[in-house]
Amino acid sequence: MVCCIGRLTWSPATGRAPQDRATLTGSVITAAPSADADAYIPAMALTCTDILTQTPQGLCCPIGGFHIDPVRPVERALITHGHSDHARAGHGAVLATRETLAIMAERYGEGFAGSAEAARLGEERRIGEVTVRFVPAGHVLGSAQIVIEAGGCRIVVSGDYKREADPTCLPFELVPCDVFITEATFGLPVFRHPEARSEVQKLLESVALFPERAHLVGVYALGKAQRVMALIREAGYDRPIYLHGALERLTELYKSEGVDLGETPKATGARKSELGGAIVLAPPSATQDLWSRRLPDPVTAFASGWMRVRARARQKGVELPLVISDHADWEDLCRTIAETGAGEVWVTHGQEDALVHWCRTQGLEARPLHMLGYGDEEEGDLGASSRPEHPPDAESRDRVEADPAEDSLEGA
Repeated sequence: MVCCIGRLTWSPATGRAPQDRATLTGSVITAAPSADADAYIPAMALTCTDILTQTPQGLCCPIGGFHIDPVRPVERALITHGHSDHARAGHGAVLATRETLAIMAERYGEGFAGSAEAARLGEERRIGEVTVRFVPAGHVLGSAQIVIEAGGCRIVVSGDYKREADPTCLPFELVPCDVFITEATFGLPVFRHPEARSEVQKLLESVALFPERAHLVGVYALGKAQRVMALIREAGYDRPIYLHGALERLTELYKSEGVDLGETPKATGARKSELGGAIVLAPPSATQDLWSRRLPDPVTAFASGWMRVRARARQKGVELPLVISDHADWEDLCRTIAETGAGEVWVTHGQEDALVHWCRTQGLEARPLHMLGYGDEEEGDLGASSRPEHPPDAESRDRVEADPAEDSLEGA
C-alpha cells in the first residue's frame, strides 16, 4: 500500500524528529522553510513503513514525534506495558494505559517521567500527523498494542502478547493492519505451550502427593506471579499462598485493580512448620539460595515457557517444571500474523530469524529488527542469586528469616 505523506527523516544529532518543520495540507505534508534542508525529503508517495523507523533509542514515529518502548530516555514515549525492558524511567512525557502508569510508579516512584498521561483503550488520539490508539495485548495487567495510522496505512506494534486467556488481564484484541510488528520470544517450532490450567493442576497434584513438603514456585514479579495465583484460585485452592517479599507490592497493586488473589501472606511471617504442604511463590533467583533452603524440604518449581526445554530445568535444579508463559508460542505467533492480514511483518526481538523465514514462506514481506535491550526478563532472573549467603541465626532455624533484599522487585 502507498501513502500520500511526506517523509520526515530521523535526526541523529538531536535524537528527535523535526516535526515542527512540516505542516499538514489535506493528506500531504509539505515543508516549511528551514535552514536545515537536508532534514527533510520533499512530499512523495511512501510505503506504510515510512511512518515508523528504527533508531538507537528504539522504534520512532518521526511524523508523530514519539518513540515506542524506548530503551533510552526520550522526550515523548508511548509504553506498551510495565516490564522493565519496555518501560523505563527518565522520559520527558509518557503515554500508557492507566494500569501501566501505576506499575511504573510502583517500580520507579511517582516521578518516573516528566509527565504522564493515561490512554484509554480503544480511544483514538491525534499525535503530530498520525492517529494512535491502544488496544489490549493480553500479556500482563495494562498491556497494550499500539495502533498507528496515517495516510490510509495502519501499523500495529504488538509489544509482548499472548493469545491464551488470562484471568488477570484483558484478552488480546486482533487488529487487521498493513504492517504488524511482533515479538518472537518463543519464535521456534519447538515452543508449543500447553494450557496453563493443566500446568497448575500438575502443581496441585504434587502438593497433594507431598503434603509435608513446601512447594516453592519461581515466578516473575510482574504478571506471572499474579497469573499463577489467580489460576490456583480458579482451581479451587483456598489456603494461603505465601509470597517472597519481592512479590508483595505488585501483588497488592493487582488486588487494588480488582484481581482476586485470595490470602497472600509474606513467607517470612510463617514458621517453618506452617509451610509444610504450602505453596510459596518467589522470584526465580530466590529458589536456589539460602532463603529457599529454610523451607521444609521444598519441591522447586518454575513457571515459564522456557521450561519446555527440559535441559534448562535440570540445569537449574527445577524439580517440577511448569510450562506457563505470558508470551505467544510458535503456533500463536504464526496464527496472529496470518489473522492480521498484514502484508509486511517486522520482528523486534527473540527468535527473529525463524519467524521471518516462516513469514517469507507464506509470501509475506518480513525482516528482523534485532533490537537490543529487549527480551524475556524471566530468563535473566533464572539462576542468579538474589543475595549473598550468610549463616542462619537462632530464630531462622524455626522461622524463615526476613531479608532486606526481598524489598527489591527483581529479588536480586
